[in-house]
Order: sequence, then C-alpha cells, then structure tokens
Amino acid sequence: MGKSATTRDVHALFHSLRSAYAATANHLKIIDLYIFFAIATALIQVAYMAIVGSFPFNSFLSGVLSCVGTAVLAVSLRIQVNKDNKEFKDLPPERAFADFVLCNLVLHLVIMNFLG
Repeated sequence: MGKSATTRDVHALFHSLRSAYAATANHLKIIDLYIFFAIATALIQVAYMAIVGSFPFNSFLSGVLSCVGTAVLAVSLRIQVNKDNKEFKDLPPERAFADFVLCNLVLHLVIMNFLG
C-alpha cells in the first residue's frame, strides 16, 4: 500500500512541476537551457579529468570555473528578467542583459589571466 501511494505522489509531483514549467515564458526556458548546457559542460570536464588526469591543472580549473561562473551569472540573469519576481520590477531586461554580458566579460578576462 505505501509504495503505491508514494508512486502516486511522485507522479503527481512531476505532473505539477511539468504543468507549472509549461507556463514559463520562452525566454526563461532558453536561459534554463543555457544554464543546463554550462553545468553539463562542467560535469563533462570533471569526468574527463577523472578519467585522463589533470596534468595542466590550471586549464582544468579555468574550464570548470568558467562554466560554473557562467551558469551562476545566467541564474542571476534569469532572476532579473523574470516578470514574476517583484524585486527587479523596475529593472529593464536590456539592463539585466547588459550586466550579464559585462560580468561575463570580466569573468572570462580573469579566466584567461589564470590560464597564464
């Protein structure tokens, strides 16, 4: 009995999450896909390092930190352009995107400097 109720609860949870995400704006879904891609790239780099080794350790750190930093900045962008977020209601989306681009530029300049 308990397993059937748990399975039903899990299905109900996934159904509610899917229906709530279906109502999400397309530009937020694109940002979500970008975040997923950045995190997946970081995980691939970590798996590669675990299999092959981390001889140029600075390169490995630069690659992973670049992916994670970009994902964090994209999460910040998603929060700022979300219309449901009342905290940034006065911030135009163009300004949020300009902040995202500028911060990415600074992040990648630091990453390139770290590469040596």
